[in-house]
Amino acid sequence: MRYPDDIIEEVRSRNDIVDVVGQYVHLQKKGANYFGLCPFHNEKSPSFSVSPGKQMFYCFGCGEGGNVFSFLMKYDNLTFQEAVKELAQRSGVNLPDVDDSPQAKAMRDKRQVLLDINREAAKYYYALLRQPVGAKGLEYFKERQLSEETMKQFGLGFANITSNDLVLYLRNKGYSDGQIIEAGLASHDEKFGTHDKFWNRVMFPIFDAGQKVIGFGGRVMGDGKPKYLNSPETMIFDKSRNLFGLNFAKNARAGFMIICEGYMDVIAMHQAGFNMAVASLGTAFTSGQAQILKRYTDEVILSYDSDEAGTKAALRGIGILKEAGLKGKVLNLKPYKDPDEFIKNEGKEAFKQRIYEAENPFFFEIRIMEGQTNMSDPEAKTDFYKKIARKLCEFEEAVERENYLEAVAAKYNIIQEDLRRLVQSFASQGGIVRPVERPKSGIQAKADPGEAIRKPQRLLITWLADEPEIYSKVRKWIDPADFADDLYRNVAIDMFDGLEKGQFSPASVIDHFTDEEEHRRVAELFNTNLVKIETKEERNKAFRDIIYDVKTTGYERQMRELKMDDPDFLKKTIEGKKHLEEIAHAKIVLDD
Repeated sequence: MRYPDDIIEEVRSRNDIVDVVGQYVHLQKKGANYFGLCPFHNEKSPSFSVSPGKQMFYCFGCGEGGNVFSFLMKYDNLTFQEAVKELAQRSGVNLPDVDDSPQAKAMRDKRQVLLDINREAAKYYYALLRQPVGAKGLEYFKERQLSEETMKQFGLGFANITSNDLVLYLRNKGYSDGQIIEAGLASHDEKFGTHDKFWNRVMFPIFDAGQKVIGFGGRVMGDGKPKYLNSPETMIFDKSRNLFGLNFAKNARAGFMIICEGYMDVIAMHQAGFNMAVASLGTAFTSGQAQILKRYTDEVILSYDSDEAGTKAALRGIGILKEAGLKGKVLNLKPYKDPDEFIKNEGKEAFKQRIYEAENPFFFEIRIMEGQTNMSDPEAKTDFYKKIARKLCEFEEAVERENYLEAVAAKYNIIQEDLRRLVQSFASQGGIVRPVERPKSGIQAKADPGEAIRKPQRLLITWLADEPEIYSKVRKWIDPADFADDLYRNVAIDMFDGLEKGQFSPASVIDHFTDEEEHRRVAELFNTNLVKIETKEERNKAFRDIIYDVKTTGYERQMRELKMDDPDFLKKTIEGKKHLEEIAHAKIVLDD
């Protein structure tokens, strides 16, 4: 259940998008709009536009766009409801409960209690680290060369050697044993009763993307087992769908993220200025974590330990990134084991160079295979080349496959044609790929046949949004049903209805869509580049051409959907053709 439309509109109208976005992006006014560097991709020239008139943002570089809710959802990884709530608090709008049922309220209350308990535990561990009982924990962090500022930033703490310190503290705060256990901070058995989950450990609070403490990781002091212990799964903590350090890394805007194995690796990298680092939470990297990363970047660098286990994790991670549609690279840390060790010995400039030189995942996999092959044995060497050919068959795009074939042939001194025949042989057996046919000159990109149909529809919607006064001219010829694209048609319905009532707002139209991709597409609709037209004659002709194109696609869609046995088939066919002829011969004048 979502908030009522009138409440959403009130919240949106009280939060000027220029003011809100301006808190995150440095904006400069150019003409009617404001421009700045896009916070959603790496760029040097401002292509990020904020329109005070439309109350929308749009990036002409990466295509991200939407209204004030969309911006917060994308920037801070919030749900729509969370974005509404945050902006309501900012503007003093009182929100009703989304669901007033006893069950829903109980669930919200329970979740909030668990968050409160974890927050109190984080405060307790943080304070304990700075007391005499936390001396050995503090000494451990200082030995790892962490500054006081870094320890404070990550909220690092210490769990006392006694087994019920935290339980007693939380009881005094009014929480029951059952709630403390449900928060993942205590266990219960007959011998010890309710006792702390963590003791004699340095503590790493785990934050969600909204800066709420949802769990903890603890490293034991001394030789106890297990060396690292994480909070169990709870209502607020899902290991497979969270990442350590994401609360900071999501705002790095480096154009990529680095994922590593341990908490200390992340912390050391952030301290050295590499604030795009995150780590999985005591588990192997998951597809759910890859999808989270995809919200913030399209490229991920894997930085795992350089031992055998780290190599296996990297190979597995490459596959997960590929499935998620993310570009992947692999960081070479040798001769050091992990990022923390590398930075301590070589410094941040050397580490920055290693990031720049991060290895292409295909060549990383080939290099690992080579290391497992006795290249002096002709039979093993031939088998190695066959493995390369099989790997090349995994590329679905012919041009990409050919590029890699040329590169790997040069790297391993293989005759290109021999390798190509080997690839074709495996491909024909598996029916995977066909030989590439390179264009003789230039780059021949695939044309999208639907683009020619959609563009006039986008142009008309943008034109209407920029000049609502032409609505009466448009309405004479065009109906929302004439928009062939489903999303465009839904936008046109809202738009025409608002213009008819004299209360149209592009930003409010976006609120009728909940999917992030739909927000982007709707924003694009209202920000299509209109060609500058010099004369009235050219303007009238351009308008008539757009009207004709939109009407034509609408008519063609209607004909496709019309059944031959429809009693009005002939009538609708003739009327549609007649309207098209009228537009073609009409003298349409915009500026009477």
